Amino acid sequence: MANTTTEHDEKPLRKMSSSFKDLSSRLNSQAPDAHLDLASFSRACAQVSPLFRCLGIAFRFAEMDYVAKVDDLAKASESIVTLQAMVDRDVEADCVRKAGSHTRNLLRVKRGLDMVRVLFEQIIDSETPYHLRGSSLKNPASTAYSQVFAPYHGWAIRTAVAAGMYALPTKAQLLKKLNEEGNSARIQMQNYVAASAPVILYIDKLYLSRGLGIDW
Repeated sequence: MANTTTEHDEKPLRKMSSSFKDLSSRLNSQAPDAHLDLASFSRACAQVSPLFRCLGIAFRFAEMDYVAKVDDLAKASESIVTLQAMVDRDVEADCVRKAGSHTRNLLRVKRGLDMVRVLFEQIIDSETPYHLRGSSLKNPASTAYSQVFAPYHGWAIRTAVAAGMYALPTKAQLLKKLNEEGNSARIQMQNYVAASAPVILYIDKLYLSRGLGIDW
């Protein structure tokens, strides 16, 4: 009989943190002008998608947008090797800010990664090391949304997200969906926060060094 893996058997948090630790290690082990492999990056980003699904209706907009744009980057990786080459190609084609461009999609994906980073920081900061269960995710999620997404959203989306915050799972429910225990979840969240930061910084520098800006 074939061995099938159920959703409950998987460890999304561990896959997330492991994937971004690999990316971070590649950046840290190379020269300051190191390039990030687009295929590896898109695979790592795909590991974050289950987290958005677990957050429910409040972040449904983020899940749909994020997944679609990660898929676009994955398809782009079939013909483009690095993030730098992808951005430079769009710069040459003068399509950086056009809807659907790879560079525009990358910026949106980066914000998704950053939102998760801030969310995890807020969850960790709000709890003692061995108490990651029980209480509401509303404050951590609201802070993450306000810092990362809200400045780019209109009134209608901000209002819908605010209403959806009341339907967020509790921390205990989130951990159950992610198939994690409190202390192990905290460790994986810390690993993701640490590993994603240099990747996010790399992408920001990629845009800023080309005069593209990151606030659009």
